[in-house]
Amino acid sequence: MKYLKYLKYVVRHKWFVMIECFKRGLYWRGIKHDFSKLLPSEFLPYANFFYGERQSDIKKARDESGYYKPTDTGDKNFDFAWLLHQKRNDHHWQWWVLPEDGGGLKILTMSNKAILEMVCDWIGAGKAQGNISPKDKPLLECQKWYEKNKKKIQFSPETKELVENLLYDKN
Repeated sequence: MKYLKYLKYVVRHKWFVMIECFKRGLYWRGIKHDFSKLLPSEFLPYANFFYGERQSDIKKARDESGYYKPTDTGDKNFDFAWLLHQKRNDHHWQWWVLPEDGGGLKILTMSNKAILEMVCDWIGAGKAQGNISPKDKPLLECQKWYEKNKKKIQFSPETKELVENLLYDKN
């Protein structure tokens, strides 16, 4: 049953993101968005993590914005699936973070299409999780989420400027 529940969520999420991508002319990105979540290496650990025995713990771990820290879960299988997911999908800002020898990080500038898809993903996730209703203004809700979480996100200065221009319509 947990696998069906997770599949339902993934399809719902992909649908909402696809709609947002199509509004912005990102047709192929909208179609292929998060396809990797259907691969066994991601699908099984995600389903077990979000819909398995610990699902109530996960709901408690989310803050008021819906954020949870996906890197310190205590579930090695999920942690690895999350690593695979972010490195397979350039719409995650983590894809653009390059670990350097010696422990430093180099933050690369995201492509415009990746930034657009990322914002579509944020809106789609909010809708799929029920945090954004059809009556809400999705971009406004996305702005609120971003304001609560931007300190946790590592963007290059150029990427941050592009994201904020998009979110706050500064063009």
